[in-house]
This record gives sequence, structure tokens and C-alpha cells, in this order.
Amino acid sequence: MAGGDTVDFDAFYVAAVRRVVLYLYAACGDRAEAQDIAQEAFARAWQHWAKVGGYDDPEAWVRTVAWRLMANRWRGVRRWVAARTRMGPSVEVIGSPSPDRVAIVDALQRLPKGQRQAIALHYLLDMSVNDIAASTGIPAGTVKAQLSRARTALARLLDEHDQEISDVTSR
Repeated sequence: MAGGDTVDFDAFYVAAVRRVVLYLYAACGDRAEAQDIAQEAFARAWQHWAKVGGYDDPEAWVRTVAWRLMANRWRGVRRWVAARTRMGPSVEVIGSPSPDRVAIVDALQRLPKGQRQAIALHYLLDMSVNDIAASTGIPAGTVKAQLSRARTALARLLDEHDQEISDVTSR
């Protein structure tokens, strides 16, 4: 790679890495996992920078690669959990996240993939409906429907969580 390509990639990385990690964190609920996946996606962008750097939106390419990497990791995690379940009781985890974080992550994970992706892009990366449509290749009307359904589902899921907390504390 030429020196200019390195400078271009470095500037791109600095400008985009935080947004990509935030997007992945919203999608998977684990900051370390989001950082790992983002680094892998950016490494792949670096390997193909001569091509990716010429795209209108290289960050969209990185997000797409990252989304696919995350999906592949989740498949692996599901296989691992199934294997651990067959092996017996799991090891107890020390420490726990806040109840609000657990509720939000749980609610996001219960959304269908497309809705979760639309919510993360719209609210965390502040992308417009048209930007999401262009980035994902999904029609703008479908993006609007996904956002609407996701907001409704999240409101219901988080209300259920609040009601469960209220029931427990009123005993």
C-alpha cells in the first residue's frame, strides 16, 4: 500500500471506529465482543482498502462485515451453550450488570434481527431512514416499518420489565 492509503485508512478508522463499536454493542450487548468484532471488520477493510476506500460509504461496508461476523459468532455461541447444557451445570458468574442494562439488552436481543439493526443504526448512529436504506439495501418503507415495530416491541418489553420490578418490590 502507498503511504497515502495508510493515512486515508487511519483517518477513516479514527472517524468510524467508535460508531461501529457502538452499533455492535447495541446489537450484541457485550462491549468487549463489540470491540473484537469491530477490530476484525476494520482489519478486513484494511486488507481490501484499495477497493473499500473507493466506496461511497466505507463505513457501511465495515458495518455489514461486522454484522456478518457477529452473526457467525452467535451461531458458535449457541452451539457452545447447547454443548455446555449437555455437559451439566454451568460455572457461576461473579458480578452482574445493572438491572436496567440487563433489561435493555434483553429487550434488544428479543427483537428480530432486522428491527434490532434498524434501531441500532437509527438511534445509536443517528442515521436517517434513507441512510439506513442505502446502507443496508432495504427499502425505506421497510426501514420505517422495522423502526415502528421495534419501538412498539421495546416499549412493551421494557414496560413488562418495569412491572416485574414493581411486583417484586411491592411484596
